[in-house]
Amino acid sequence: MNHNGTTTSRTWLITGASRGFGRAYAAAALARGDRVAASVRAPDALDGLRERYPDTLLPLTLDVTDRDAVRAGVAQTEERLGPLDVVVNNAGYGHFGAVEELTPSDLRDQIETNLFGVLHVTQAVLPRMRSRGAGHLVQISSIGGIGAFPNVGAYHASKWALEGLSEALAAEVARFGIRVTIVEPGAFGTDWSGPSARHSTPLDAYDPMREEAAARRAGFSVGDPAAAADAVLEIVDAPEPPLRVLFGDQAPDLIRGIYERRLAEWDAWGHLAVRSHGGAEPAEVSAR
Repeated sequence: MNHNGTTTSRTWLITGASRGFGRAYAAAALARGDRVAASVRAPDALDGLRERYPDTLLPLTLDVTDRDAVRAGVAQTEERLGPLDVVVNNAGYGHFGAVEELTPSDLRDQIETNLFGVLHVTQAVLPRMRSRGAGHLVQISSIGGIGAFPNVGAYHASKWALEGLSEALAAEVARFGIRVTIVEPGAFGTDWSGPSARHSTPLDAYDPMREEAAARRAGFSVGDPAAAADAVLEIVDAPEPPLRVLFGDQAPDLIRGIYERRLAEWDAWGHLAVRSHGGAEPAEVSAR
């Protein structure tokens, strides 16, 4: 039974389902009787779930940076499991390196997966959802899509871009009955900073910064991906799901601090906004 008390099962597509959040989301949806297409890089990553749910789990060996493969995977999912109700764009990784240490390919690869991968999946499913007048896109961002911290500038660039893309998307597709939710997790027990992470070639000058960043991370409480999976179920079952939601017990305080610092700085320097306007243009908002 779903969180809203109904027994209607749903069809999901979850990218990056090998481990961490993606696998937890897939396991939770399958356990309540939903159907799940789970995209992974290696077929054996879903061992255990495949044996337990042979009829409702469709493993997809999929690279989200391959646009044609994504479209084929979406078509295969709907042919095998039925029309997609929920799409979770979870595939991604963290790149560690100071901005000076990043190579162009470091940044391009990060954005190719974390942003263009989401774009490929989103564009593949939208025509189908529009034609049915329903669907829910769950975009897995991060508190790193709201604020920025040292040594992960490439990751922040990808997630800030994802946030803007997804907020615009939500406004565009609401008229078609399609919902968009941006999930912003804090620290969780995934391998985001472990085996799936990538690293730039370090410069000795930034070693103290890395030590400070590691010390800060050690002070974070680490959330359980299974608890996050229960939260995702509640979101997709909600009649009016949120546009944005924070995951993790420390996330609200972290983000509140970020916005308080921003507001204080904007207030302190707000006179420049008035002075730079100069009264030469009509009092209207222009995007530049």
